[in-house]
Amino acid sequence: MLPTISQHSNGSLGSRDAARHTAGAKRYKYLRRLLHFRQMDFEFAAWQMLYLFTSPQRVYRNFHYRKQTKDQWARDDPAFLVLLSIWLCGKFGVIMMMFQYMGILETLKLLLWVVFIDCIGVGLLISTLMWVISNKYLLKHPSREFDVEWGYAFDVHLNAFYPLLVILHFLQLFFINHLMMIKSDWFVGYFVGNTLWLIAISYYLYITFLGYNALPFLKNTVVLLYPFAPLALLYILSISLGWNFTQGLCWFYKYRVQ
Repeated sequence: MLPTISQHSNGSLGSRDAARHTAGAKRYKYLRRLLHFRQMDFEFAAWQMLYLFTSPQRVYRNFHYRKQTKDQWARDDPAFLVLLSIWLCGKFGVIMMMFQYMGILETLKLLLWVVFIDCIGVGLLISTLMWVISNKYLLKHPSREFDVEWGYAFDVHLNAFYPLLVILHFLQLFFINHLMMIKSDWFVGYFVGNTLWLIAISYYLYITFLGYNALPFLKNTVVLLYPFAPLALLYILSISLGWNFTQGLCWFYKYRVQ
């Protein structure tokens, strides 16, 4: 005769299992792994960074697999965040080469701005906004069982932010440092610079759309592609009026450290 589990025992197991999957438990597990580098899968995180450029759909298929195996959509491994932090430090080094006149105080101010405002502050703001919008307006059947995890919203932002970071804060700054024409008032300069902005923001919007479209309990995720229309209009307008977004970026960081 097969052993049986009483209704009371089953409920107790369900309660303990639910407790292990609360937002607090997931957050604790994630933060704890930040202190154990040997437990992080940096090779897999690097693979994700590569495929965010070549095939972002494959990255989100992995998120779906994690949901099936670990009962959560969000990453439980902070390796991607650690590698992104390294990229941010690299970005900071490039900016340092551009603004060689900076002293110790200016250098520290720029570093704090890049880490706590550009990365963490903006990321928390956008993630929270998308988390609220998706749970309030995009759920097919609103319930506690099917909702968007805040951690997943933050992961989607990180996925979309990484290509934007590489294009605007590495590729573009490299051209600024070696081809000063890109931040000049010449047509070719602001055409190339603004085109890089268009590509970067388009990448961000598209990867964000893929992230929420991958969730089977969301509807009307195509609305996340609507910003492409005003983005294209803004790009055409900037070229027509000679607005140089790259020049504005340089001025912005210059006055941040003064």
